[in-house]
Amino acid sequence: QVQLVESGGGLVQAGDSLRLACAASGRTFSNYNMGWFRQAPEKEREFVAAITWTGERTYYADSVKGRFTISRDNAKNTVYLQMNSLNPEDTAVYYCAAGSVLYLITTPQGYNAWGQGTQVTVSS
Repeated sequence: QVQLVESGGGLVQAGDSLRLACAASGRTFSNYNMGWFRQAPEKEREFVAAITWTGERTYYADSVKGRFTISRDNAKNTVYLQMNSLNPEDTAVYYCAAGSVLYLITTPQGYNAWGQGTQVTVSS
């Protein structure tokens, strides 16, 4: 089990961009699928994006396709989420997660390690 710490959140205006980063500890980072989830007030945690441990396959929620890009740098033990064309509906706490169940890569049940989250607020 790895330890994860998110950074890069903040307050932006609609149409702006942010890049989130998730730093992982441990030597086994490269063996995990990595995902980003978000949770808005009074809503369930929802899938945003994921990337396999090889970095060859990515997955995106329909709501962010074409706007968000997930990537990873295994040498730096870091996964990123580039968020463009942000809108107020993207406002949430964003969580980084690590998992090892490929067929559950787009669900919270596919992950066993979570960061504490970073707040993203988009004003109109």
